[in-house]
Amino acid sequence: MAGSTVIVALLSLYLIGIPFVATLGLASAITVATTLLAAVTLLPALLAVFGDNLDRFTIYRTRSNHSPKTPSGWHRWTRHVQRRPWPYFLAASALLLTLATPLLDLQLGTADDGSAPTGSTERKAYDLVASSFGPGWSGPLLVIADYHGTSSANAASAVNLRETLASTKGVTQVPPPRFNKSGDTAVFTVVPGSSPDDKQTEDLVHRIRDEVVPKQANTAIHIGGATATAIDLADRLAARILWFMTFVVGLSFLLLLLEFRSIFVPIKAAIMNLLSVGAAYGAVVAVFQWGWFADLFGVQPGPIESFAPMMLFAVLFGLSMDYEVFLLSRVREEYLRTGDPGRSVADGVAATARVITAAAAVMVVVFASFLLNDQRVVNLFGFGLAVAIAIDATVVRMVLVPAAMSIAGRRAWYLPAWLDRLLPRFGLEPQTYEESTTGH
Repeated sequence: MAGSTVIVALLSLYLIGIPFVATLGLASAITVATTLLAAVTLLPALLAVFGDNLDRFTIYRTRSNHSPKTPSGWHRWTRHVQRRPWPYFLAASALLLTLATPLLDLQLGTADDGSAPTGSTERKAYDLVASSFGPGWSGPLLVIADYHGTSSANAASAVNLRETLASTKGVTQVPPPRFNKSGDTAVFTVVPGSSPDDKQTEDLVHRIRDEVVPKQANTAIHIGGATATAIDLADRLAARILWFMTFVVGLSFLLLLLEFRSIFVPIKAAIMNLLSVGAAYGAVVAVFQWGWFADLFGVQPGPIESFAPMMLFAVLFGLSMDYEVFLLSRVREEYLRTGDPGRSVADGVAATARVITAAAAVMVVVFASFLLNDQRVVNLFGFGLAVAIAIDATVVRMVLVPAAMSIAGRRAWYLPAWLDRLLPRFGLEPQTYEESTTGH
């Protein structure tokens, strides 16, 4: 189930409609599916081959988490949170919402060479062009006009279009157009007064399309070039991101509903995972867009790469659900065994916390190592993934989940009878505490 949620989140990138984004999602999903297949086939086979020899090099033996005399530190911590669930729940939620606040100022785009590392050849070339000719020359717009009249009429129309473009707010220069041999197509180079990744350049592209293009009668006008392409990509991704997130969250909700036979658990999981992803987004905006601690991380402020939020959401939501399924599966097992909602959460957290924190620590170190790369987009992904996993494995799994489950109590495992009859059942274990005690 945990692997399935990750695969679903990654394959959902096909909904974006951008080929290279879908390819990234497919490659990642294939990797996860291969690992999942190995975990359910190769790993059991290896365990059977080695048998008791696996314990030959054991350094120390852990004590049972079920022993009332020697409760683990995680067990004591969970019980501490359960005694004061509301303060911990509100404090953790406020922390995540505060971290997510910079997300409100998110600017999608494609960072130009002005965001390249200081001293790199790309940055030196950008600075030289910007200082000598102006920042707009680093990413001029290409305006293509397709005429249908005579050569003289087309030339007159081109002069009129050039004057209109030159007088548009945000444009500093429009050199004379270049015509093709037949004289029916002209290419205009429009130089903005701002850099390619500046918000003013984005506004200029929209202004030309909304105000200049409609005034050119009997002329097909197209705006292209690397700068306009990056702006169009950001606009398209921004328009579809809510649909993408809704689909991923909705499908994950259905998977968790089938797995845990509960209304509260999948709703809680979706909300908490969105909070952890939002906190990671906020940290990314604060560092990579606002420039907070930019020198510490060796990055240059600029817009957030337009496809980064989609990829980060797919990976982070999948990993968050992975942790959620792993933790709550053990909690559910304890609840079916004992019928005690408080004890089941404490025992479940105590049994899984070490594995979750160890796995999270490994991934945080791996993703944080991306910051050693000199490519800004790689740094962005590494930082965002590391922050999100650290937050999810600590604040969410070890504070929010125990607090929320404690507040809900037995209601956390409630499922209406009519819905229980409609949902298909998977597995052979009892589905409720009553069934586990009666044997039905």
